Amino acid sequence: MSGGPAFEIPVRPERTFPFQGGVEYVGSTTFVLCPAGTPAKRPADTVELLLEEGPYRYGDFLSLPMPLYLVKDTETGDVFRVGVRDGTVQLHVLPATDPPGLRAMYSRLVARTDTEWTVECRTG
Repeated sequence: MSGGPAFEIPVRPERTFPFQGGVEYVGSTTFVLCPAGTPAKRPADTVELLLEEGPYRYGDFLSLPMPLYLVKDTETGDVFRVGVRDGTVQLHVLPATDPPGLRAMYSRLVARTDTEWTVECRTG
């Protein structure tokens, strides 16, 4: 996307499998997309519409206090989580995430809304 954020990933998370079971991630990168104004639709509604229209395969985590989806972009092959919290859209990098999938999600979000979006990269 020309002129948009590069979505360069400064910290790539590593999957670990604790002895007690489950999966954990060491390191994190989250891109927080903030609308400059008040969008006509709630960000959660817009994200749901984008996921339904594709090119995404996705599943949601049902018992959380915020919408959170595990997403695979079938065009780019990228896998990442998308959350909506406090009016922001958060793109959580996973080990199989590369910038093209994040840029595509951002581009589709911008095209679907009537506001500008700022992007903040948070690492941990």
